[in-house]
Amino acid sequence: MADLKKWQYQCLAREAVEILRQKSYDAHYAEDLPEARRMVLDMIPAGASIALGGSVTISGMGLLEVFRGGDYRLFDRYQDKPHEEIVEIMRQSLLADFLVTGTNAVTRRGELVNIDCSGNRVAGMIFGPKRVIVVAGANKLVDDLDEAVKRLRRIAPLNARRIKHHTPCVETGKCMDCQVQQRLCNYLTVINHGMKFPGRITVVMVGEETGF
Repeated sequence: MADLKKWQYQCLAREAVEILRQKSYDAHYAEDLPEARRMVLDMIPAGASIALGGSVTISGMGLLEVFRGGDYRLFDRYQDKPHEEIVEIMRQSLLADFLVTGTNAVTRRGELVNIDCSGNRVAGMIFGPKRVIVVAGANKLVDDLDEAVKRLRRIAPLNARRIKHHTPCVETGKCMDCQVQQRLCNYLTVINHGMKFPGRITVVMVGEETGF
């Protein structure tokens, strides 16, 4: 059964790469997360400044530790510092050479669909950092925007529980469209294509399930 699911994910990831290339993204296929990690590191030269978007996929690749210990300038938003200082790091990170992040959904129209809490991740994907590298598992591929939004609502409780937000969904396991300050789902964005700044957005599609 695992082999069959792997085969299907590989097919979906390759399909996504072709769709994304047609929409002017710099898109690549990776067999698994270790290969995706190697590809990402090959894209980033020594001395580059790097920002990270909150992402289970990126966390699973161990890139935070690599960037902390390597010859890079990391805008490290994961330090144990007061909230105001972390927000300032997020602001400064919009001028990074590279933003490395995941995405919540990829549609068959080549759209990258995301929902964000603070907005720093989606803001950087749209404008600011010179290059954006997105890593996404084949499980992120959906038919259209309606399916993407349904997917975002379905995974919101998982993300809220992961980062220990005190929202109703962490109790019910489903999106409650809550109206509280701790709400995770504050900024919904759609990137339609990669045409505006050719080569700026790279998407690595992984032939397996990654992240939520």
